[in-house]
Amino acid sequence: MHHDLLVWQVSMDLVSEVYALSAQFPKEEIYGLTAQLRRAAVSVPSNIAEGAARTTQKEFLYYLSVARGSLSELETQLFIAQRLKYCTELDLIMEQVNKIFGLLGGLINSLRKECVK
Repeated sequence: MHHDLLVWQVSMDLVSEVYALSAQFPKEEIYGLTAQLRRAAVSVPSNIAEGAARTTQKEFLYYLSVARGSLSELETQLFIAQRLKYCTELDLIMEQVNKIFGLLGGLINSLRKECVK
């Protein structure tokens, strides 16, 4: 079950962090960068959960790949927010992003090895 996956748990924490960070953005960004950041963040654990609920490992791998893509999108949007000076300190949130990249990579590699067997 996806609740047991560390990558899903850490991704859920990241969503909370992104919501807290983006709540400080200018109001004119509510339908722009704020919405984009939040959508990308929510997409990560959502795709992990959807993939885990699928019936084959191949499908799970697909959704993990989509989650990784959303994480890359989120990372880029965080850097944009920093460039626009909407936030200054991203070290903690980027540590979470990097941890999730690593966890996703490990899970993807593990599942790929099982698919080969």
